[in-house]
Amino acid sequence: MKNPDIIPKHKLLLILFCLILFISYSSTSFALQLDNINQAQNYNEYKGKVVDSETNNPLVFAEITIVDTNIGTITNKEGEFSLKVPATHLDKNISISYLGFESQILPISGLSDRTNKISLKPLTTTLETVNIKAVKDAEALVKLALNSNSGNYLQEKTNMTAFYRETIKKGKRNASLAEAVVNIVKEPYNKAKSDAVELLKSRKNTNYSKLDTIALKLQGGPYSALYSDMVKYPRYVFSRDFFEYYNFSFEPFTQINNREVYVVKFEQKENVVTPLYFGKLFIDVETYALVSAVYQLNLDNTNEVIKLFIKKKPPKVKVEPTEASYRVDYRENNGRYYYSYSNLQLGFRVKWRKKLFGSNYTLNVEMAITDWKKNTGEEISRKDKLKSNVILSDEASGFSDPEFWGQYNIIEPEKSIESAIKKISKQLKRLKK
Repeated sequence: MKNPDIIPKHKLLLILFCLILFISYSSTSFALQLDNINQAQNYNEYKGKVVDSETNNPLVFAEITIVDTNIGTITNKEGEFSLKVPATHLDKNISISYLGFESQILPISGLSDRTNKISLKPLTTTLETVNIKAVKDAEALVKLALNSNSGNYLQEKTNMTAFYRETIKKGKRNASLAEAVVNIVKEPYNKAKSDAVELLKSRKNTNYSKLDTIALKLQGGPYSALYSDMVKYPRYVFSRDFFEYYNFSFEPFTQINNREVYVVKFEQKENVVTPLYFGKLFIDVETYALVSAVYQLNLDNTNEVIKLFIKKKPPKVKVEPTEASYRVDYRENNGRYYYSYSNLQLGFRVKWRKKLFGSNYTLNVEMAITDWKKNTGEEISRKDKLKSNVILSDEASGFSDPEFWGQYNIIEPEKSIESAIKKISKQLKRLKK
């Protein structure tokens, strides 16, 4: 008889790309490499903030897109955004959307360069149940939503431009920042072939003195964000064999982009001790497409969680995971949905043997698709293709001025990150004298 308490090892395909590499680090030197880029400015840049109209609180991860294009960006943790609009699109509109809020459409011509404050109204009306399809089986709905052959998702190969960022904090202080613009050859959702990633531009800034001779590095880099696309890669969370280990239930409906969505809550069954996930899936009522997912790894079984995340560490260090949170969003264009954004936040408590107190570290990873176009046969060469176990902070070098990214859309830095960059840059300048 099958033991329901433990998932067989051959089925245990969790998000293993989020491995953390611990390395002893003795150097306190810094790397600085300026990259002077003089690109013709054929775009306008607009900055602003998206807030809740009732509370004035910032809306984190709100989506800003240029209507009728594939160009867009995401607000940061301060609710701030920066959107670079090509000169050929200045006569278009932008769409601002956020889960559970009424979307807005605004003309780009009405925006100012830096002082845009956009307020979204929370949904206050009760959704008309007469317009909602009568779906009663939550598990069956999830299976429909994750069906990559349903026609809901991109069925052609595309080239995607994405901005990627990973940040390490010790306590509340930023210790390391690595950023990149990457090219993704995104394979059709109905094909088994995996996506490929090419590094276009990257930079890093690290203050190793704040890492207490421990350097935390994320193995997987941009792939760690890309593989959270659970429609393309269901094996990491919802492989066919995993459904039997979860409970699914409905929560009240909500809206995104002024479209009604089901909210499905999921959690691992009580008799399953292997670490699985719990969270919510947001599924479009009309198409059954997955539009967003917010979930966490169950950390109750500490020893098993450590095995999942920690690849290498000094023998005298005890590491305990404290958080593993994930988010993935999809965007719709011409009736097809595609991966548009993901965020991973991993927390660890690190304690050296014989030391009284430990340190808390947080590693945050996010990647946003800022543009895409149909692939016309281009492939990434073997020498340019990033390996799936890449460590981005090893690939990138130095930091640069604010114009480093040129015309690429990026996620606006948080104020805390900007402050950390300025402090470290000043220290680097003093060291060079």
